[in-house]
Amino acid sequence: MKEKTILMDEMAQNRALYRISHEIIEKNKGAENLVLLGIRTRGIPMAERLKNNIYNIENVSVPMDTIDITLYRDDLSEIASAPYSSGEPLKVEVKGKNVVLCDDVLYTGRTVRAAIEAVLKAGRPQSIQLAVLIDRGHRELPIRADYVGKNIPTSISEVVAVRFKEVDGENIVKLYDK
Repeated sequence: MKEKTILMDEMAQNRALYRISHEIIEKNKGAENLVLLGIRTRGIPMAERLKNNIYNIENVSVPMDTIDITLYRDDLSEIASAPYSSGEPLKVEVKGKNVVLCDDVLYTGRTVRAAIEAVLKAGRPQSIQLAVLIDRGHRELPIRADYVGKNIPTSISEVVAVRFKEVDGENIVKLYDK
């Protein structure tokens, strides 16, 4: 793959996540009834950062867990034609809660659909919301993010690579040509 450009450096990434944290608090009138669920892999550090930001803003520790949507990202579509959940049960209670799904990139919407199904298997939340760092378009399902760090119109031949220090050793978002 050929690198085209840097979409977000570390400061831009941190600013976007801090803004999203404020938006989550504002929309939910505080943080008392929230649950954050990070979609594996890069949704997990995103959810952890949102959790830390919310604690710093509201002094409330929001419960957090992970959902494993196995083998499906926009750059691995040849491996699996449809995402699915690993079926691992959630460790946090979602019944009656405002659940915020966290993921790095929103593309076709199939990963989010699988994550929503996993949440609904665990209980009936008051609401399910979606926070993404990058929305790149090309939806195949009627899914939209409630909180977006940055909208990046892309072509299908491009790949958005979000990197978090916890997983990749650096905080950056790059755009590549396949």
